[in-house]
Amino acid sequence: MMQNLAELMDITDALLWQGFAVFVRVSALVSLLPAFGEQSVPARVKLGIALAFTFIIAPAVSAPVQPMQFETVFWIIFTEITAGLILGIGIRLFILALQTAGSIAAQSTSLAQILGGAMAEPVPAMGHILVMGGLALAVMTGLHVRVSEMVILSYQMLPMGQFPSGADVSEWGVDQIRRAFSLAFTLAAPFVVLSVLYNVALGVINKAMPQLMVAFVGAPVITAGGLMLLCLSAPLLLSTWLEALNNFIANPLEPVP
Repeated sequence: MMQNLAELMDITDALLWQGFAVFVRVSALVSLLPAFGEQSVPARVKLGIALAFTFIIAPAVSAPVQPMQFETVFWIIFTEITAGLILGIGIRLFILALQTAGSIAAQSTSLAQILGGAMAEPVPAMGHILVMGGLALAVMTGLHVRVSEMVILSYQMLPMGQFPSGADVSEWGVDQIRRAFSLAFTLAAPFVVLSVLYNVALGVINKAMPQLMVAFVGAPVITAGGLMLLCLSAPLLLSTWLEALNNFIANPLEPVP
């Protein structure tokens, strides 16, 4: 009887040690995860989400090879938080891309000051619309499932208990920032083109009729044109953004071409 209890205690300790190691990485990731880790989400809800992800991911992950000791616990916490933050920052940069695209589009169409404080992070109305639409679309298409798969596969690229190379992480980070801003400029390109055409047409009209106050005539035109363009292009922009996000989640540490 005592031998069976001892074996049961060993199995329980191993499961708790494995679950703790997975929870540390998952909790760091959830704190930066789009939709689940937003500032408006209460901390208790984030804790529940991290526990739910842990229950899903832990059975598919090998237990730590290091024994459960005082020094090992601190090392696991340090390395797993680092790995979770790396993955979380990589995904969070896609939200930055949407915010940047919205800011560029709003500045191009004279809509930068409308509803600027609607989010926890002050962004123009276009950025708010794109971010909310992108978050809703990502969650509706199974963001939680893809993130679970990403975390399970991340243990092959970022093994448990091993600190990643600083040179590799810095190179990867520069590539992700470059991809985020490239994606933002790509998404905002229609609005920039509209702004250029508007300003060229305004200059031609002003040259032809200097007495006409073209600014008062053209301001409503660029505002209405920007809103109409947003209505027409938002589905394509968000689908392009979602495809880029899914490609990153499928292989988060792949070098950017």
